[in-house]
Amino acid sequence: MIKKPRFLDKVAKQLRALGSSDNGDPDRGLLLFTNTSDVIKAERALKKENLEISVKGPPPSVRTGCDLAIEFDLNVALKVAHILAEHRIEPLNIIPIKDVLLEPVSLFQTKDYGEFLMVRAANMKITIRKADARIVNISGGGCPDVPYLADQLVGKTLEDCPPPISIGQTLCGYALHLAYEELKRSCRC
Repeated sequence: MIKKPRFLDKVAKQLRALGSSDNGDPDRGLLLFTNTSDVIKAERALKKENLEISVKGPPPSVRTGCDLAIEFDLNVALKVAHILAEHRIEPLNIIPIKDVLLEPVSLFQTKDYGEFLMVRAANMKITIRKADARIVNISGGGCPDVPYLADQLVGKTLEDCPPPISIGQTLCGYALHLAYEELKRSCRC
């Protein structure tokens, strides 16, 4: 018999409390984790189940040491909890976003330089030439695989390059992948 993870009880208790609360519109929540690898695993598991989630920066007041959190719809909180339990991923906490002070921070910043478009996610930046969506620069981070990632991606188009997460092994590679995905979503080149 599979033992029910402790956090399922915590989620149920928090959801009951939300039902009786009138502190705003608690339709979104944040999953907080102690480390980045759990965020990456949780993101993969939840997206595989077609749940609409997004990786964000947690607000400073609830940051736990991991600079990433997962924002999700609280209406599917129990489903989220069960999926995470199946994958043996235990978030440190689950909190409702009821207050502007708890609003997560977007990981993305986009800068249009006329001929070029740059997207930054966390500490990694990817820049393309808008005319042909060719990657002209990869920068940021301090992880050992950043030079390798740049070597593999610069000069290729967004369509022709491998997804950074498939060749990177570090937090920088993950952040670069997030920037790459955001660039593909927002690019109308």
